[in-house]
Amino acid sequence: MSDQRIQIGGLTLQNPVLTASGTFGYGLEYDDFYDVATLGGICTKGLSREPRYGNPPERICETPAGMLNAIGLANVGVEFFCKEKLPVLRERGVTVVANIFASSVEDFVAITERLESETGVAAIELNVSCPNVSKGGIEFGRDPKLAAQVTAACKAATKLPLWVKMSPEAGDIVGVAKACEDAGADAVTAINTIRGMSIDTSTGRVRLANRTGGLSGPALRPIALRIVWDLVGALKIPVIGIGGVFTTEDAVEFMLAGASAVQVGTANFSDPLAANKIRLGIAEYCAARGLTASQLIGRGRPEGA
Repeated sequence: MSDQRIQIGGLTLQNPVLTASGTFGYGLEYDDFYDVATLGGICTKGLSREPRYGNPPERICETPAGMLNAIGLANVGVEFFCKEKLPVLRERGVTVVANIFASSVEDFVAITERLESETGVAAIELNVSCPNVSKGGIEFGRDPKLAAQVTAACKAATKLPLWVKMSPEAGDIVGVAKACEDAGADAVTAINTIRGMSIDTSTGRVRLANRTGGLSGPALRPIALRIVWDLVGALKIPVIGIGGVFTTEDAVEFMLAGASAVQVGTANFSDPLAANKIRLGIAEYCAARGLTASQLIGRGRPEGA
């Protein structure tokens, strides 16, 4: 098997496949299906300073080539995660990327500091782009100054690698990403969901209690791929691709565009083995062509692009 290791800034992943935040629980929920420690990493459910129940139901509905979700970032809170979830993940040897969110810079920093005090966290991913909460979330991800402010404050609070998750709803997503890079981000993740809605014609009512939800799945992939391409051309730091990755070919497509790794999200709902299948598929793809995983990165770009 060819070398599948990938470098994301100062962090080495054993392969380029991670699971996306909000689609894979805290990783342990998938124990019955396969050893999640074999993945490049897992991104936890978004962690807040205090536990959250999220939005009222209905919170999910299917759409053509995708789904809408308005979970509202329900989670156990950073303290419970550190005491009850992280020790098990650490013992199992899982590469943990802690996804965090808050409605203020102060809370972002407080969560970062709490995670910094633990062992077993490989990186922190700042969610400045969730479209399904009423405070914070996407507001940070739309504004280069706010995104940079959060990034700089969290970077000062930790020695862990810091990733920032981009919103496709930013008017100038390259500008936001460059502001995060200048503020100390070690990588960016692209992209989060984009807001959509659905109406049940039999009842005449919207399907989600939150009215709108984040669209994910294959319908999002061409948009995500275009944004990854643009970001890779504009940034010096690595870009991690996410958006409708369901198959090995989808993942390879992102890496050819320049993504250093991929996150598998919605596919986990229809096939709990999806991320592991994609991990194995990339290794086979590389072996058949005599390539390492890192040699796939940007291979589809013209020289100098």
